[in-house]
Amino acid sequence: MSLAVCLLFDRPSAARVRQLWARLEDLGVATLASHTHGRHLPHLSYAVLRRWDVVEVRGVLQHLDGGGPVSLSCQGSLVFPRGRVALAPAASRALVMRQEQVVAALAGTGADLHRNYGVGRWLPHVSVATRASAEQLAVVARTVADVVPLVLRADRATLVDSGTGQQWPLPTMP
Repeated sequence: MSLAVCLLFDRPSAARVRQLWARLEDLGVATLASHTHGRHLPHLSYAVLRRWDVVEVRGVLQHLDGGGPVSLSCQGSLVFPRGRVALAPAASRALVMRQEQVVAALAGTGADLHRNYGVGRWLPHVSVATRASAEQLAVVARTVADVVPLVLRADRATLVDSGTGQQWPLPTMP
């Protein structure tokens, strides 16, 4: 599994994403609501690690100042391989700089950063569907189109073990 450095949304924003997940689940499309352990939270990942020492990772990240809450303006959706679909927030300069700061801090820990989260490769996204079939992609696209534009507010950050759902809050970020 993996360890992700995640931005988490305030209650109203998280509720909007969960409502989208519920709509899709009702239409037969798997989302993070039903994926693996079922404890997933609406989030945006700054980094995903494939190998890590959680004590070292927490140590370098707990001192980063993320600059306070961030608003994410989602205007559409993205489709990734294997039927993964996500909301597509605009990548503001401040958001990209924050992500690069996280990646730079992680570099000294010996953690194995997933290649798609490297500087210049990261595509910000908020996961919606986990394994939509080709036939379901049109349903997902229509359902997302019904809720965008959507502004989400991230007000905190945490480390999340994707295999177990265990979290370690990062109080000085987002």
